[in-house]
Amino acid sequence: MPLLNDLSDETDWVEPDDVPRPVVTYGFASETFGDFELDPHRHAKSQLLLVQRGALSCEVEGGLWIVPPRSAIWIPGGAVHAMKVTGALEGYGAFVAPDVAVHLPATCSAVSVTPLLRELLIRSANLPLLYEEGGANSRLVTVLLDELAAAKAEDLHLPMPTHPRLRRIIDHMMATPADRGTLDAWADRAGMSTRTLERLIRRETGMSFGRWRQQFSVILAVRWLAGGASIQQVAGDLGYESVPSFVTMFRKALGTSPGRYMAERHAGRC
Repeated sequence: MPLLNDLSDETDWVEPDDVPRPVVTYGFASETFGDFELDPHRHAKSQLLLVQRGALSCEVEGGLWIVPPRSAIWIPGGAVHAMKVTGALEGYGAFVAPDVAVHLPATCSAVSVTPLLRELLIRSANLPLLYEEGGANSRLVTVLLDELAAAKAEDLHLPMPTHPRLRRIIDHMMATPADRGTLDAWADRAGMSTRTLERLIRRETGMSFGRWRQQFSVILAVRWLAGGASIQQVAGDLGYESVPSFVTMFRKALGTSPGRYMAERHAGRC
């Protein structure tokens, strides 16, 4: 499969759904700095996207996922999804046919990528598009599928409510992430009581308002840090009065400081 990059001719691309192989893997690279988006679309085959450099966010059927370096996102076949890229992006993608024999996730998830899984993706991306089946190439693909089935999920998911009033609040938060308004203030803006807002957000996301907003901050922080922003800049853009308070929130959510988290991600790059 050819490497997809900024200069690739459109004729290089072959629709993976049309390739009669259980797994179709490719590498991708973009040196375009800044953001670009892919409109909502779907594939018959399931999809794994591994990020080596940069950050990818993906909204799938009521949820938002962030994929930092050394992580991947799994998107089941048929799921409508839209993607947004932050900064230069490098990685690998694998499309998996729905009739493979191994048990794979039925729902979208962010997954941690082991060194073995990463090497298998790199190796399989160098196979011919119509690789020979029944020999060494098929065994390579089988091991890839086994590693994918064993991959652990990461907590980089933000449930997205569908209630119109909640979506207006969320849209405003997305546009002004530094706004640290209280629950009462957000309820007043939405024209509902504090109790009603808390009940709706818990019903639609499974989280309290405070927990949801913390996860929202973590998701944005990981996206911006992976795109090259400094910890000081991210703390300010999220409305934190001090860097230590932001670091404390980040460590509480992900178990480590933002600096160490990103250092580990970049150390895992090939």
